[in-house]
Amino acid sequence: MTNRWALSAVAALFVAGSAATGLAQGHGPAGGQGHGPAGGMSASTIGTGAGSVSPGSASGVVGSGGSAASGGTSASSLGLGAESTTLTQSSSALGTGGSAASANGGHVMSRSGVHGGSNAMTGQSMNQAHQQGGVWSKSHTTTHLRHGDMSSRTKSMAHQPGGPPVKSTSGSSVDLGR
Repeated sequence: MTNRWALSAVAALFVAGSAATGLAQGHGPAGGQGHGPAGGMSASTIGTGAGSVSPGSASGVVGSGGSAASGGTSASSLGLGAESTTLTQSSSALGTGGSAASANGGHVMSRSGVHGGSNAMTGQSMNQAHQQGGVWSKSHTTTHLRHGDMSSRTKSMAHQPGGPPVKSTSGSSVDLGR
């Protein structure tokens, strides 16, 4: 049986991380767009997984997600996968998605997709936002399901000129031993 608590925990932490990035965009009393030190940068990620194996059946869930914000840019991504098998049947599901935003006419790219079939599936979400002057945010999640071997990995990064980017990477994996 798929662990619903694990799915709920990933979704809740992803939403909390996405909400927190809004605080890092510098919408303070001066009304600025978050450029320079007042804007700050943030990157956060989370990963979780759970599995259950018994004679004749196995099920598991895996997921990761993250968000990043810098200046007037933000990006987030999320991937969730689940598998369940018995001696005679198996099923799997995979979902992935994300978003990116940029103030002041910056460049935004957001792509997500799921590929494969009943034997193996891969989902990928790539999201990034750039502004002139070197301000950017990126988040990338990849999730794999293959015969009971499940994994999800997210990397989020944010950058402002004058220093290195802030980075956060999380992942999880579950092996159902089929």
